[in-house]
Amino acid sequence: MQSSLPTTEQRNPASYRIDTKSTLEILSIINEEDRKVPLAVGDCISVIASLVDDVVLSFKKGGRLFYIGAGTSGRLGVLDASECPPTFGVPPTMVQGIIAGGLPALTNAIESAEDNATAGVLELQGRSFTKDDVLVGITASGQAPYVIGAMAWAQSIGAKVGAISCNEHSAVFDHADHKIYVAVGAEIITGSTRMKSGTAQKLVLNMITTASMIRIGKVYNNLMVDLLPLNAKLVDRAKRLIIEVTGCSRVEAEDLYKHSKGNIRVASLMHMLKVDALEARRLLDESDGSINRALDKKGVSV
Repeated sequence: MQSSLPTTEQRNPASYRIDTKSTLEILSIINEEDRKVPLAVGDCISVIASLVDDVVLSFKKGGRLFYIGAGTSGRLGVLDASECPPTFGVPPTMVQGIIAGGLPALTNAIESAEDNATAGVLELQGRSFTKDDVLVGITASGQAPYVIGAMAWAQSIGAKVGAISCNEHSAVFDHADHKIYVAVGAEIITGSTRMKSGTAQKLVLNMITTASMIRIGKVYNNLMVDLLPLNAKLVDRAKRLIIEVTGCSRVEAEDLYKHSKGNIRVASLMHMLKVDALEARRLLDESDGSINRALDKKGVSV
């Protein structure tokens, strides 16, 4: 009986009789199982890479990345999408998270919302989803009709579609160009996919957006050079980043920050190439936003 169930619904032998264990023993069991998650994600890197390449192509055409999921999976998609504007300086429409049940489902479980196979399609249509966009379905079990319906429709109009699931024979994989199966095994609490499955999904989402943003020039070296300085802490960080990138003084960084209107990449090129803000912006536009490529165009090596 056990083997006929999806992995996410099977019992984990490592946690049998967990209700008789001490706090320390419970936490040790959880931690031991959690250690398996990054290794399972590592086995998926080649598939994740092919999805990232499609996301980058989409971004370069003016397309967008959409995540869609229900419950924990949907919340994780919304979380990752919401962090992209402040981290990478992109508009909030560029990466969007959609959760079954809408905004109320972010803080309250609306379990029945995932059963509506047409609701996800309507949500995508309401956001003017096109073949130039990319959709990633996130579902631990791989069976949510809300997600499957949206993915099938997206494929039908010619869009690239990815799927993240922790069950090998998930139905979502029937509607995906990029099939990301993360083999984390059964959960510590049977069926509680907010645990290892959720952790795996978050790691994969981190990889998708971070790698995509690096590829389109939002990172220089390993620095967040396109963050939006929306509060005092981030303004200070932006100025420190200008110093880090260019080696200039704090006084110079203040001046560069002012004349670049808070744009770290522009400020950095102004100093490194001794150009004004207008020229720095032009060079970035010609270099797909990449500081490295802009420097290469001018024959400058750092």
